[in-house]
Amino acid sequence: MSLVDYQLMEVASGKAVKMWTQGVAIEEAARQQLRNTARMPFVFRHIAVMPDAHLGKGSTIGSVIPTQGAIIPAAVGVDIGCGMMAVRATLKAADLPDSLSRVRGAIERAVPHGGAPGRRDQGAWSRPPPAVDDAWNLLAPSFQRIVDKYPSLARTNNHTHVGTLGTGNHFIEVCLDGDDCVWFMLHSGSRGVGNALGSLFIELAQADMRQHLANLPDKDLAYFKEGSRHFDDYVEAVDWAQRYARCNREVMMNAVIDAVRATIGKPFTIDERAVNCHHNYVQKERHFGADVFVTRKGAVSARAGELGIIPGSMGTKSFIVRGLGNEESFCSCSHGAGRAMSRKEAKRRFTVHDQIRATAHVECRKDAGVVDEIPMAYKDIDAVMAAQRSLVEVVHTLRQVVCVKG
Repeated sequence: MSLVDYQLMEVASGKAVKMWTQGVAIEEAARQQLRNTARMPFVFRHIAVMPDAHLGKGSTIGSVIPTQGAIIPAAVGVDIGCGMMAVRATLKAADLPDSLSRVRGAIERAVPHGGAPGRRDQGAWSRPPPAVDDAWNLLAPSFQRIVDKYPSLARTNNHTHVGTLGTGNHFIEVCLDGDDCVWFMLHSGSRGVGNALGSLFIELAQADMRQHLANLPDKDLAYFKEGSRHFDDYVEAVDWAQRYARCNREVMMNAVIDAVRATIGKPFTIDERAVNCHHNYVQKERHFGADVFVTRKGAVSARAGELGIIPGSMGTKSFIVRGLGNEESFCSCSHGAGRAMSRKEAKRRFTVHDQIRATAHVECRKDAGVVDEIPMAYKDIDAVMAAQRSLVEVVHTLRQVVCVKG
């Protein structure tokens, strides 16, 4: 697509930063973070910035960082493989019960999550069901090879977190599209074990570069050079965590579908076109004639014809999109609306009453524990979508009717 709708931010002694942010505010701290990352010598061509960009740890959330010969573990982050999954059911809005609280309750009982009363450790299984055991058995052999090198990882929540949601902005939703078809959608990643892997390798990168940290714009830009002591181990570990995250979403989705089937009573099937995409990850890709490592820190792959998911926030709307293959963005798009303020600021500014009004049309928690996820804490999803019109086209617009938060 020939439309050029990005803004160019030049960086002194660094690569350019191309920003698809027209009409969307980006705080100065995030801009400085982008400048810092763009000054890393192994960045390839330029950094692409999505319209949901905001300040992150080390690198900006909503940025696409292509590199040659090195990877920055903190840019990938600790929620490795975090992403979205959505499926369409052969159900219509009229097939759902008048009281959606039954549906929400069934999902909350089927999927361990941080907000469930009495659950320990952010919703780990105390006794994993057979589906979780089967999934873990496929992941366990390659995980053991990683543990053999890094024994501390054996003590993580790995098996018991498969098929669990987590906390924060992770969610499970029942949505309706423009034709009143029912969709199930969820957001989660590699859980406790992914966090442990990410944290371990961030620390190792900083330890390996201890004598050079003072020369980095930010210590969280510590990196592994290709061929260095921990590089191959990190690539292996992050690939495993990304597979774990994808598997985690699949197990959860099956549990959600089973829970809804048992609740509404009407038989239904699932559309064969399921979307399961990462938005915190790194992988090797080919761009501009070169093989590069592409780190998407809060961004989704949007190759030509590729389906993706861009969620809004509680009480707004979400989008199933098709990529346009815009090479200038390294074939990427935003991963959501993006936070407009910190969680602390949202809790200071808004009340439970505000949360109740903003989510009046959604069956969800409406208490102090989720005020930091209030829709007004996020950017305007319509503005975010308008800013990336050369990156994706909308296939379906979804509105939430049930939302389960971690």
